[in-house]
Amino acid sequence: METLFAKQDRLLMLTSTEIVRTLMHRINWNAQLIAIRGPRGVGKTTLMLQYIKQHYEVYNREALYCTLDSVYFSNHTLLELVDTFYKHGGKHLFLDEVHKYPTWSKEIKEIYDMYPDLRVVFSASSLLNILNADADLSRRCIPYEMQGLSFREFMLFYKQLDLPICTLEEVLNSPGDICSRVNEVCRPLAFFKEYLQYGYYPFYLKNQMDYYTSIEQVTNFIIESELPQLCGVDIGNVRKLKALLGILATSVPFEVDISKLSTTIGIHRNTVIEYLNSLERAKLLRLLYADLLSVKKMQKPDKIYLDNPNLLYALASHPVKIGTARETFVVNQLGYMHEVEYGKKTGDFKVNGCYTLEVGGEGKGYNQIADLPDSYILADDIETPYRHKLPIWIVGFLY
Repeated sequence: METLFAKQDRLLMLTSTEIVRTLMHRINWNAQLIAIRGPRGVGKTTLMLQYIKQHYEVYNREALYCTLDSVYFSNHTLLELVDTFYKHGGKHLFLDEVHKYPTWSKEIKEIYDMYPDLRVVFSASSLLNILNADADLSRRCIPYEMQGLSFREFMLFYKQLDLPICTLEEVLNSPGDICSRVNEVCRPLAFFKEYLQYGYYPFYLKNQMDYYTSIEQVTNFIIESELPQLCGVDIGNVRKLKALLGILATSVPFEVDISKLSTTIGIHRNTVIEYLNSLERAKLLRLLYADLLSVKKMQKPDKIYLDNPNLLYALASHPVKIGTARETFVVNQLGYMHEVEYGKKTGDFKVNGCYTLEVGGEGKGYNQIADLPDSYILADDIETPYRHKLPIWIVGFLY
């Protein structure tokens, strides 16, 4: 166990707590069992290390961070580690990459039942299904989802501008107050253009030159390793899955023709829908439906976007259309904490079943949402709101 503490000490020395993600303050860290799920690269490991560094003194042995793909676990079980850790006064255990440990759910369930005063936090891929694991942890575990930086967090991380979080109701009903606060400290339009291309993944700070290469590597790892391991994707279909993502990256927003997709990549229609759902769970795609209430398990989505604008710029084989980047941004930022539907007949999107949104440039008119209650335009290239036309970047302040 000392080798694990030694690794933790080195990692904590390299971990800065100068800036932390908003999720840090939302998590109930006193809960007995917490899961932090999210795609690779969004900062799950950093978040756990920052918590340890903020709440425990250097070389304190009451908290332990370890990753379950460590060589240590080739000769030891998780239960053995916990037994030793607990006997030596351990109180808070942080487990990374649990999906890489074959019996993770059974052993964590046993830990939960045997050590009620030990707090356990584990992180894993967004593909990890806590409910349908070998041991059902859904009643024991408090899950949290982590995604990339919001536009607000981007300004905090990269521009050292600390601005408050806003609710959706505040964004729609009091946009003037929000815009005034932002415009007092910066010119947001230039930052927004930068965010669309480079601001979503925190690892941009570490390697700016190879940022898009890193995004491609993350994408390849998800498709080649995590989808086969966690979703049962046939290894023989990995190349076809990459071809599917390549088609979508070039065509988004994609008006869905499942039969055409099926023929193009040579996979059965139902399998294509399964793979689309898996790619959404992996946070590579966003699937939109025109009516969420009537969505069936094998129903095709009405429109498909890549998960976030940075992914779009990294994977697209043609120059990215600014209209597509704008819509991708809106779906990503709103979709984290709200229900977003495809506005098939009126507007581009419907949010929480009641707000209709139209996305466009500065000259976007009200024609498509005229006379609709609770309808708004999210317009690029403006700094202040006018009536129901709001700056598009304002929805980046929701978390």
